[in-house]
Amino acid sequence: MAFADNLKQLPPITHLTGLQLFDTKGQLVATLENKPGQAGSVAVYHALTQRFGTINADAAREGLSLYAEHTADARANPGKHPNIDRLIAIERDGGQFGVAFLST
Repeated sequence: MAFADNLKQLPPITHLTGLQLFDTKGQLVATLENKPGQAGSVAVYHALTQRFGTINADAAREGLSLYAEHTADARANPGKHPNIDRLIAIERDGGQFGVAFLST
């Protein structure tokens, strides 16, 4: 399925203003906002966290599948899709991200 179709299958994120990713030392790595251009990534990372409890290698593999056609573009163009690049790095190198949800 295409990314747009996959998004329709994910839990709603209307209650979130965004989320934050933390490395294993508790350092903030990124903030994703629930706004155009980032909302899809918020939905993916939210769903992965609900399923896996953290963003680890298993979550990364599933996330790369959810990003569908964008994953191939990210692999061909490193830096173009930073939210996918993070998952590629975890899949390749291991590690994990903790996630904190931001809500109103």
